[in-house]
Amino acid sequence: MHPLPKPLRAFARPIPLALALALCTAIPVVAGAVLALQIPLGAVPDSSQRLLVAPVAIFLHALAGALFGLLGPLQFTRALRGRFGALHRAAGYAFVTAGVLLGASGLSLLARVSASPLLDTARALAGAALIAALILGLTTRRHRAWMIRAYALGMGSGVVGLVYLPIYVITGAPPQGLAADLIMVATWALALLVAETVVRSLNDPR
Repeated sequence: MHPLPKPLRAFARPIPLALALALCTAIPVVAGAVLALQIPLGAVPDSSQRLLVAPVAIFLHALAGALFGLLGPLQFTRALRGRFGALHRAAGYAFVTAGVLLGASGLSLLARVSASPLLDTARALAGAALIAALILGLTTRRHRAWMIRAYALGMGSGVVGLVYLPIYVITGAPPQGLAADLIMVATWALALLVAETVVRSLNDPR
């Protein structure tokens, strides 16, 4: 097997892993939950108004993203799998449903709202790969491995907030244009790399 590098070993333990995932995905989870509330209330800020050309798709995307991000850390906690198997399975079905909705709504949204060729391509690939990973997680023996990959695909772009925030604090403005796109794609790729490193270290083939 491929052992984890020393900096990542602590996060292979149940509680640190759940806390690390919750911390990394806190920004997209909160943002998704807030947007899901704003849309039916008609309180969407000006910066997100362009997304309302596809209100159903963006609502489902925001809601599914928040649920996917909330359920992920719980699903990867061994205590839940070992002691509360029925709850783990029920939450797992909700996790998969949210993930499929996240990917499908994202692809639907792409057909109506374009950002840039680079970002649109990355989002299209990630949305399709997310759905494929969830299906493989349900239909193959490498269940846990594919669910880890799915989580990285579904939440990877949201982790960019952890990069944008210090840049904003230092410069007083968030990245713009090509620089912003490159940072987002690079952050997504890093999340996938970390997920793959964890997958290769697993002793449990499930």
